[in-house]
Amino acid sequence: METVSRSSIVQLRTFVEDAVAGDAKLTFSFKTLHQGFPDETLERFLKAREGNVSKASKMIMDCLQWRISNDIDNILSRLIEPKETYDAIRDSQLIGMTGYCRKGRPVFAIGVGMSGYDKAPVDKYVQSHIQINEYRDCVLLPQATKRMGFYVGTCLKILDMSNLKISALNRLKILTIISTVDDLNYPEKTDTYYIVNAPYIFSACWKVVKPLLQERTKRKIKVLQGCGKEELLEVMDPDVLPYFCRDEYKQSGSSKGSKNSSIVDCYSSSDPFHMELWNHIKQQSYSAFKCLGTTPQKSFHVEVPEPDEELHSIEYALETALVKLADDDAQIEPINGKMAKNLSGLSVSDD
Repeated sequence: METVSRSSIVQLRTFVEDAVAGDAKLTFSFKTLHQGFPDETLERFLKAREGNVSKASKMIMDCLQWRISNDIDNILSRLIEPKETYDAIRDSQLIGMTGYCRKGRPVFAIGVGMSGYDKAPVDKYVQSHIQINEYRDCVLLPQATKRMGFYVGTCLKILDMSNLKISALNRLKILTIISTVDDLNYPEKTDTYYIVNAPYIFSACWKVVKPLLQERTKRKIKVLQGCGKEELLEVMDPDVLPYFCRDEYKQSGSSKGSKNSSIVDCYSSSDPFHMELWNHIKQQSYSAFKCLGTTPQKSFHVEVPEPDEELHSIEYALETALVKLADDDAQIEPINGKMAKNLSGLSVSDD
């Protein structure tokens, strides 16, 4: 479903405005969520629920309650400290921003194959992921909207599958957590997922997962040949391409770094995007300290919503496919297909 009716948006807006009226926390959270574009935001939730106003109403109210319960509206004032921990996350949760496409949308590069999620506690990875989401929605997209002169509310993601291995099975738990957070609280924020440098293992998993996806989701995913340079240049300029999609990049078997030192590693904590993000959070933390007179609490708790049925099915299918591909001697701890169910009500925290 590509569009929703104007009457559905009006109906949903009336419901939400009535629901948040008189509640300061809900009102503030809704304003933070829509950033001055309530109808466009409501349209996203409607698309995520196939235009069903009743289901979209529940989804957005659940989202607002999640934001309040987990203090998401203030997450950009919570530094991940010490700085060495933040750097370790950047080294093992590979994501970076390379610029903007010709329509003004931020372009994110994600090193799926080389993201180990093994150098910090799970809660820190979740916190970092949510902070990038909030920085995108509260800073990057409003800036892009102002620069372009029209509303920009979504992004593009280029997923590098280089070096994807069967051991990815061991990362399904954290990937399911992150996907659940995104699906239920940041719906329809990515216009297109471009898959590049896909090895055989991806092709095998894709054949299993694709039939389980909704048509709306399938239309967003484009599996490109090789590094996908030619197709990507149709929507973005050459200087926006991540290094792993450029001619000068000599494949080294790694999704991180390059033999050519002149190529910028967009994943690095020293990359301009991550420096700007870190400095923004640091400044917000300092401002919160000045206003409140106390240091923001260091512990951070995020309750992960229960995955929907589509995500349950995908997780199980991926697990099954990866197990079938594994060698007899592969030392992979069995997960028995119940992982996603065990995520219901999970509290990701650190003290």
